[in-house]
Amino acid sequence: MQPPTVHLVGAGPGDPELLTLKAARLLQLADVVVHDRLVGDGVLSLVQPRARRIDVGKAPGRHAMRQDEINELLRRLAAPDRVVVRLKGGDPFVFGRGGEEALHLLRHGIAVEVVPGITAAAGCAASALIPLTHRGLATGVRFVTGHCREAEPLELDWRGLADPDTTLVVYMGLAHIDRIVAQLVAAGLPPATPAAAIAEGTTPRERVVRAPLATIAEAVRAARLGSPTLFVIGRVVEALALPVEVAVRPAPLAGLEVRGHG
Repeated sequence: MQPPTVHLVGAGPGDPELLTLKAARLLQLADVVVHDRLVGDGVLSLVQPRARRIDVGKAPGRHAMRQDEINELLRRLAAPDRVVVRLKGGDPFVFGRGGEEALHLLRHGIAVEVVPGITAAAGCAASALIPLTHRGLATGVRFVTGHCREAEPLELDWRGLADPDTTLVVYMGLAHIDRIVAQLVAAGLPPATPAAAIAEGTTPRERVVRAPLATIAEAVRAARLGSPTLFVIGRVVEALALPVEVAVRPAPLAGLEVRGHG
């Protein structure tokens, strides 16, 4: 008999073909899948039909469940010989609050297995042909969240983030992009620094908007980008920029298909 275990599984940035083999196998074995709002239908279609699905997704201004309620739900679901999957967009330990869930489970004697996923930063940047590091342009990369708790100001190390030699990736920054831009410029990052906003990256609905840092917020509003949108700020945004007439996009590979149950 297997001990009570919860599998914290990264669903990747959206494209189901970017799942790890281990994540796909666990979805086929799962008895219960507790998933977030940003896990797409393509990934969920891989869950076996008999599995129970529980949506605990959070949206701006609307939480299906508070985090402490999710923690307790996972504890209650864990049982010997029951395969419980906690499915999170991207990677469970990158702005996914997976650490909080794991700590709660471990404190109650429940085993935890973490299955990493391709982060939204890596997946969306790659899909938009933006290298997060590039020789001569960026020697490092920093991930930050642009989201703050209600009624609390967004406070980050703006001076540390305004480093022209480091790529800055902002998760969940759509609602506060004006403040983010203003603070980075005030801290010394040049207004002309290239920036990109990637909405629904790696999916068929992906949209990419590029503009100088000073005008990226205006460009995003003009394009009416919605959530989820990831921001990449730094010289790397233009590292592979080519005229449209010479830029080549790959054709889909024949014979590659992720088959679900939907």
